Amino acid sequence: MPEAVRKITSADILSLKEYDQQRANLKKNLLPVKKLRRVEVGPFATFYFENYATMWLQVQEMLRIEKGGEEQLAGELEAYNPLIPQGDELIATMMLEIEDAERRSKVLLTLGGVEETVFMEVGGETIKATPTEYDDRTTPDGKTSSVHWLRFKLTKEQVARFAKERVVIGVGHKNYGHMAVLGDDAKAALAKDFD
Repeated sequence: MPEAVRKITSADILSLKEYDQQRANLKKNLLPVKKLRRVEVGPFATFYFENYATMWLQVQEMLRIEKGGEEQLAGELEAYNPLIPQGDELIATMMLEIEDAERRSKVLLTLGGVEETVFMEVGGETIKATPTEYDDRTTPDGKTSSVHWLRFKLTKEQVARFAKERVVIGVGHKNYGHMAVLGDDAKAALAKDFD
């Protein structure tokens, strides 16, 4: 399938039987792709940059688990299609991964609004991440969610320079300030999301 497919349609979806038969190979084949699209920022924030292939697999998995048929499919496409980059952007799922439940709860209470502090730098130019069109991920008591979906919208010039220049992903929250530099392989993989 082309790298920059922009939307999953019902015609792209395998039947449950077909998917079960191919599932192990499909997941195995996507592992190297996902590895290049995974960026750790600090001790527990991990960014998983999404594309058509990652979202297609997510839809197939949801259909397999819930077995809701055509009715469920419409909802899954509505939920996951907006997480496929549209040519001038990157979209990431930011996971705040803390295994211990008690510690996770305490830490998440200190990170309200963390999604508003995420940024990317391309050659020293800062691009502020914007949360995708989902509900507010911070509760009234200041506790953030452990999962956030973030969009990085790039200019044509930033897209042209992306694979050639230093790219940094960062979180600038007062209680979590960390950055990571993308390696050349990660930049090359993510650059395939652009037109």
